[in-house]
Amino acid sequence: MKDPVTLSTGITYDRESIDKWIEDGNLTCPVTNQVLPSFDQIPNHSLRKMIQDWGFENRSYGFERIPTPRVPVTPYEVSEICKRVKAATQRGEKRKCQELVRKIKNWGKESERNKRCVEENGAGCVLSACFESFASAAMEKDGDLTGEILSVLVWMFPLGEEGQSRLGSIKSLNCLVWFLKSGDLSARQNAALVLKNLLALDQRHVNASVEIEGVVESLVKLIKEPICPTATKASLMAIFYMTSSSSDLNEKMIPTFVEMGLVSLIIEILVDGDKSICEKALGVLSHICDCKEGREKVYENALIVTVLITKIVSVSNLASELSVSILWKLFKNHKERSGDGDDDAGGVVVEALQMGAIQKLLVLLQVGCGHSTKEKLKELLKLLNQFRVKLGCFDSSEDLKYLKKPY
Repeated sequence: MKDPVTLSTGITYDRESIDKWIEDGNLTCPVTNQVLPSFDQIPNHSLRKMIQDWGFENRSYGFERIPTPRVPVTPYEVSEICKRVKAATQRGEKRKCQELVRKIKNWGKESERNKRCVEENGAGCVLSACFESFASAAMEKDGDLTGEILSVLVWMFPLGEEGQSRLGSIKSLNCLVWFLKSGDLSARQNAALVLKNLLALDQRHVNASVEIEGVVESLVKLIKEPICPTATKASLMAIFYMTSSSSDLNEKMIPTFVEMGLVSLIIEILVDGDKSICEKALGVLSHICDCKEGREKVYENALIVTVLITKIVSVSNLASELSVSILWKLFKNHKERSGDGDDDAGGVVVEALQMGAIQKLLVLLQVGCGHSTKEKLKELLKLLNQFRVKLGCFDSSEDLKYLKKPY
């Protein structure tokens, strides 16, 4: 125990543990099994003092004295500070707003419970409105206030319809991109996270954001010159939403990102990236391969087939399915290169055979995958087999030794 509290049944628990018990939907006291008439928690100061003293007395064994916990913020306190932020925003009192935003930020730092309380009581909408109101001033003078707001908004999504509308306005989006381009490392990371969360919510935000000057360059720069894994992942996800086939702008955006050198950057990430980054990078690459210009750039990269074959089965189910999808798009459209007189139109297919693609695909088929991926696997195996027969230079017995049941 670090922060002992007593329930109405007289039993004392650690605050964090009993909070989780109640949040999971339990309405009873874990020890007595009595229905709780109220969820009020009374701090047990005597027990906390004993715990702190014990930690201090045993510090030579590596224990540290537990600091006195702060009283959690209440919904009333959050509602009151939101009213004050709203009033200060309407009066244009930047300094007052900054003071209040810092107080909210400090509440969030104290505990996850405080964060949830702030989120659930309308702070996101109020802070989004404040961000929009001071967005223009931030770009002209300084972004201290808007930067503070971004650092809080990163853990406030979803914001609610009004909050999304405020943060998704042209004025707010321009300010977000300004932070992506001109902010310090922390501000750029926060701007990328907020933009990613915003684009995930509504296609209208995607359509509006791609029209902002410098957004493409800023997102690609976060990948080319990474500041931290979190920012890289956020940038990849923002690009993922911008290049999605559900977007009316994907045919325009994909060539733009390709011209910025995104394909080679993604393949570099895939070589040694962790599971989460690889999945996001593969998602973006799959979107790029929906466009002819994108596929042409991918064909030009000497590592692409090797990297994709390597990722199958070895990273995660999602990475395997995305790798199969990309290979399927490349193989399915390889003939579009032969129309341009390319003698190596089937080069990617031949390279896949040399890399043992058939064995890898058979293993994935046996391990199991989604229906759509399974259909792509069958098409890939058929195409690979046709090329193998045509070339007549691969040992077919090697391909089937991994298979334990017929297909």
